[in-house]
Amino acid sequence: MTKVGWLGLGAMGLPMARRLHTSGAAAITAFDPAPGVRASAGAEGITVAASPALAAKGADLIMVMVRDTAQAQQALFPEDGTDPVPEPGSTVVLMSTVGPDAVRGLAAALAEREVAVVDAPVSGGVARALTGDLVIMVGAPDDAFDRCRGVLDALGSTVAHVGQGVGDGQSVKLVNQLLCGVHIAAAAEALAYAESLGLDSAAVWQTVRGGAAGSFMLDDRGQRMLGRDYSPVRSSLSLFVKDLGLVVEQAQRGRVPVPLASAAAQMFTMGVGEGLADADDSSLIELFRRWNTNRIEGQTPPPRSTAP
Repeated sequence: MTKVGWLGLGAMGLPMARRLHTSGAAAITAFDPAPGVRASAGAEGITVAASPALAAKGADLIMVMVRDTAQAQQALFPEDGTDPVPEPGSTVVLMSTVGPDAVRGLAAALAEREVAVVDAPVSGGVARALTGDLVIMVGAPDDAFDRCRGVLDALGSTVAHVGQGVGDGQSVKLVNQLLCGVHIAAAAEALAYAESLGLDSAAVWQTVRGGAAGSFMLDDRGQRMLGRDYSPVRSSLSLFVKDLGLVVEQAQRGRVPVPLASAAAQMFTMGVGEGLADADDSSLIELFRRWNTNRIEGQTPPPRSTAP
């Protein structure tokens, strides 16, 4: 059986590790720097280790599911100056969204230790992580992909080998995040706009979601926006600041215009400024609601037309 060292048990990491454990596709030993999180994983039967090096010891695959590049670097390259965590001959499967340049940098550093890297970011959220229904976008040579295919199949219903190069998976994920971010912002604006027109926004949502304007984000995030239930957090607003920041940064590097992504990135950044950083990303609608209710004193919206 494949032996997996799992690094990162956060909002996505824990349900993914749980899924891999219950699937029986691999023997998993996990680590997270938070003792409480390790205890939660242990209570569910997952073997936990006291350090990244112990979790990765003897592992065929080292799965990394952390928030950003800094956390990936910290997990794989200890700050105490000891050797990198992965042992020579092992394979690191980076499932975080860090951008193509960052994963290539990590791959170059690990290659000096004869460690291969599979670039495999995911999309789908917590609920789909629990059921093994994620979309996984893999950038790696065929041989590296083949080594981890069985484990990835336990985690995702769609495992797409999108390219031979490390960084190809991250590039596809940036396209995915561009669409997700813009769709969330559009759903927030549209539902708040319906409210400003004096309409029943829930009825509007039910009407338009089945037509040409429908999308996964309008369905999923729209329901949360209507219920104003922004916890427990499935994907925090601050994560989209990070991801859309990567989209815009990569576009600027290539001198590619991304006006909608840039506008959405600014919206999520403003949400952080309004204290919504740790709220669910659907809380973005609260910006529009605040703007629609904080009108200039004495100014009222025009009356709704009654003309036939």
